[in-house]
Amino acid sequence: MTQTQRYWAVVPAAGIGRRMGAEVPKQYLPLGRQTVLEHTLDALYEEPRIQAVCVVHGADDPYWKTLRYAAPRPLIEAPGGAERSDSVLNGILNLLAQADPGDWVLVHDAARPCLRREDLARLIDTLSEDEVGGLLAVPTRDTMKEVDAQGRVVATLERSRIWHALTPQMFRLRTLHDALARARDAGHVVTDEASAIEYLGLKPKLVEGHADNLKITRPEDLALAGFHLQQQERL
Repeated sequence: MTQTQRYWAVVPAAGIGRRMGAEVPKQYLPLGRQTVLEHTLDALYEEPRIQAVCVVHGADDPYWKTLRYAAPRPLIEAPGGAERSDSVLNGILNLLAQADPGDWVLVHDAARPCLRREDLARLIDTLSEDEVGGLLAVPTRDTMKEVDAQGRVVATLERSRIWHALTPQMFRLRTLHDALARARDAGHVVTDEASAIEYLGLKPKLVEGHADNLKITRPEDLALAGFHLQQQERL
């Protein structure tokens, strides 16, 4: 089975990133000589097992059209949806036109440009024979509190059992398609692909990555991402 497995990637890039407070969506902000999104695509294409990358962007996105990204392997486009999960579902549907339903798909945030090559390879190596799939994650270093509606602490969570979910998140194309579609039809809100898989009653596997695989959300994150890319000699 291993020799016939193929791997594809979906990058949902239809968001506008309100918390950045910038006129340009965060995935198109400059980070050195490239945009955030181009660094993200570079990180995925550095993994030779990924057949193609599907970027899901808004139909009226003027910034995508200005990119001159030279993809080393096929770069597919799909229309964005109302929510991130809708965009991912659109990307999967486009891939299913040429991929096998049993192939793997890796969904990676457009605003995570610092994905390390070794983390991506470890994710694929660890999950390639897994029955469910899983995601990159890092164990929390902080004490985590659960609060009530008034913001008062009701419990201190066991830190050893709490992890920060990252991307890529890797599942079979058909399984993830069915999970997202079922959650959507039921009106169940999913915050990432793993939560959709969990909604099916399955248990994704966590694969430890690095905390520098940060998601650019606020203005200060852009400078931090630049620092990490310099440390990785990618900037």
